[in-house]
Amino acid sequence: MLNLVSANWENKPSQLIQENQMIAAIDIGTNSLHMVVVKIEATLPSFTIIAREKETVRLGDRNLTTGELKPEVISKAIACLGRFKTLADSLGVNSIVAVATSAVRESPNGKDFLHQVETEVGLTVDLISGPEEARRIYLGVLSGMEFNNKPHIIIDIGGGSTELILGDSEEPRSLTSTKVGAVRLTGELVKSDPISETEFKYLQAYARGMLERSVEEVQGKLKIGDSPQLIGTSGTIETIATIHAREKLGLVPSTLNGYQFSLQDLRTWVNRLRKMTNVERTAIAGMPEKRSEVILSGTVILQEAMTLLGVQSVTVCERSLREGVIVDWMLTHGFIDNRLRFQSSIRERSVLKTAKKYHTNLEHSERVAAFALSLFDQTQGQLHHWGADERQLLWAAAILHNCGHYVSHSAHHKHSYYLIRNGELLGYNETEIEIIANIARYHRKSPPKKKHESYRNLLHKEHRTMVNQLSAILRLAVALDRRQIGAISHIQCEYLPNFKEFKMSIFPSLIEDECALEMWSLDYKKGIFEEEFGLRFVAKLMNTAHFI
Repeated sequence: MLNLVSANWENKPSQLIQENQMIAAIDIGTNSLHMVVVKIEATLPSFTIIAREKETVRLGDRNLTTGELKPEVISKAIACLGRFKTLADSLGVNSIVAVATSAVRESPNGKDFLHQVETEVGLTVDLISGPEEARRIYLGVLSGMEFNNKPHIIIDIGGGSTELILGDSEEPRSLTSTKVGAVRLTGELVKSDPISETEFKYLQAYARGMLERSVEEVQGKLKIGDSPQLIGTSGTIETIATIHAREKLGLVPSTLNGYQFSLQDLRTWVNRLRKMTNVERTAIAGMPEKRSEVILSGTVILQEAMTLLGVQSVTVCERSLREGVIVDWMLTHGFIDNRLRFQSSIRERSVLKTAKKYHTNLEHSERVAAFALSLFDQTQGQLHHWGADERQLLWAAAILHNCGHYVSHSAHHKHSYYLIRNGELLGYNETEIEIIANIARYHRKSPPKKKHESYRNLLHKEHRTMVNQLSAILRLAVALDRRQIGAISHIQCEYLPNFKEFKMSIFPSLIEDECALEMWSLDYKKGIFEEEFGLRFVAKLMNTAHFI
């Protein structure tokens, strides 16, 4: 059993959940579907891997004309996920966390596929962005290797994308995701068997050109004197390590974790693989079923990345995205509270970084967020039944609601939606980002409407209800800081269900301030709140007899 990083970690397991839970993590990738089942050891904290499952489904083999996932591949994936879920349930797992990456992310019918999975399998799948995928890969690698606070570059070659990450045990300095993967490049660029000289040269040049920006970003974050080690994860790298070990050592180590091979050895294998047919590659000892079809593209990606990075060897890590999903779950649920404490606050830091990027008035945004959360807390269990997760989404939307001013004051709420939706906030899945963006988008002007494209992107009725209610709360919170000077110190709310009346007592920061603009703004914005919750809103300024 491997501790997450060190047995010396402090920990504060969540009091809300039991120790030694069984958790399953599913990674719906472009090439394969993977599941790992682990037992959480809360007192260390660490996890023990109980079971691993994998099936090559090839979601990346999409319709060349439309880019959509093919019906027959969808059926195969759903059947596989059904088997995964049945196995997880039979092992007594307490929770299943599933994520989808490149192929689903880029497919026009990707969200329809996830909805079908939820309906037919009963499995909720989080769609995550490229940078978020990279962050969770980083967490997975940290759970299996000790970096000793020294810089490491991680490369994960998937079926549809390649992630390059620079980290040093704590904060990832750089998280990049590039649209080059073993399945993608094979499908798009390799038409001959064995590959022709022209195709091979183009494959090399294309991979190199696509990776250059990510490599430059990683190198730009290196400090003087840094000499980072390269860590490799994924099926491509593990396959090459297995084949290399068989040839060099005559056997495959019981674990590939920590196994190294050189760039020179990799180049030798690239040259050998390019001269082979697919049938010949299949016959190589240690070549997994179906890996032979895409192994050349995968090795070329690794070769070009190592060449650009100027590194001479790569060290294998068997942990990656799915283990990172487990670590992220542990962070979220309070199991880890020491060396990765910085990671546990990734959501908040990412939101604040985005706010600063778009020159948001952070003092105003924080006051609006404080009012929004106060309203949320004072109405919880009465007007709504949302919990801590939804509260955090409301906070993020409140902090970022005005970021659209960066584009234009006119229709800035719509610009806020666009900037949030495309800002790749770390720590959130794509559905959560969509919800945050919609809550922010509806902090002013029109309420949510089905004809709005942004609102239609919310596939579930529950998510639309969440946006309706939380954006109505955010509207009042924005009104409470209308002049953006902190005129109101705090509020007290009371709901009278028998009278369908909601009373808000407003306490000004200065006793002589009548807060006329704030009171007017509340009166202007209360209609949508009243309609959403089916009540009458009454506000009273506590230094006068002024009522709305």
